[in-house]
Amino acid sequence: MAMVSLVLVSHSQTLARGVKEVADQMADPAVQIEVVGGLMDEQSGESLLGTDATQIAAAIERCWSPAGVLLLVDLGSAVMSAELALELLPPAMQEGCMISNAPLVEGAIVAAVEASLCHSLQVVNAAAEAAGNIQKVQRK
Repeated sequence: MAMVSLVLVSHSQTLARGVKEVADQMADPAVQIEVVGGLMDEQSGESLLGTDATQIAAAIERCWSPAGVLLLVDLGSAVMSAELALELLPPAMQEGCMISNAPLVEGAIVAAVEASLCHSLQVVNAAAEAAGNIQKVQRK
């Protein structure tokens, strides 16, 4: 049975890879998780902060699943880049993708677990978005 795939989009390549590292520990190895983070400065070869729609579209294509692809993003302009990336895909793929409102770290971990259970794209996203309401510290 096909599982939902995840694309983690961050302005920082280091952050995206770190989130994937944790999500991979929680997920079934069959769950495909791609990361897209940062921009490469072609002159210096250094990684800069930013997002790139063509890199996001390529990541979606690499991990495409008939069950769908959930995109988790860190900050506002990553949403814009993800939206543009979807426009670069064929219509059939666009329909199978969803950009989540989930927090990147907690959402990716919960989404990885839910995808491992072969839940639908909508269920995986709902669980990931609910992770934003998890209370970490009890306050009086």
